[in-house]
Amino acid sequence: MEYKMGTMTIKILEGDITAAETDAIVNAANERLAGGGGVDGAIHRAAGIEQLHAACKKLGGCKTGQAKMTDGFKLKAKYIIHTVGPIYRGGDSGEADLLKSAYKSSLALAEEYGCKSVAFPAISTGVYGYPKEEAAQIAIGVVLDHAKKQGGIQQVVFVLFGAEQYELYIQMIEKLI
Repeated sequence: MEYKMGTMTIKILEGDITAAETDAIVNAANERLAGGGGVDGAIHRAAGIEQLHAACKKLGGCKTGQAKMTDGFKLKAKYIIHTVGPIYRGGDSGEADLLKSAYKSSLALAEEYGCKSVAFPAISTGVYGYPKEEAAQIAIGVVLDHAKKQGGIQQVVFVLFGAEQYELYIQMIEKLI
């Protein structure tokens, strides 16, 4: 599905984020930027484990809610934005603010590097346990707010794993626009 918000197009796709043809893809990373399971592991494998691991090691980690950039190496995307979403601990430990910050930091970094398009996974909803509906509302809300600023990003793509997550994002964006 595709939605037009001012000068920005927001797409929602079900698929493999490593195949996204955007200027940057966002990696749902851990604080050590060491690769792991889920999206993080898939991105490391597709980009080239040795090259990406060496590049991440030079960055010295990344705090929750922040973002750092590496080259995309073997990916179609020129860049990988590594962001660390919060581990969900019940919702009373600032998780929502940290998740918002992860999306905002990623968008700011994409703008800084002149990216016109960026692809996001559903940050923190895998092993970090963030409730999928709340996470979708935060993700889409941050992107819609960013679209109002009319920066250089012309396209945001949410690349989601599985039909359930895809349908949830469709429902959420239609509720929020």
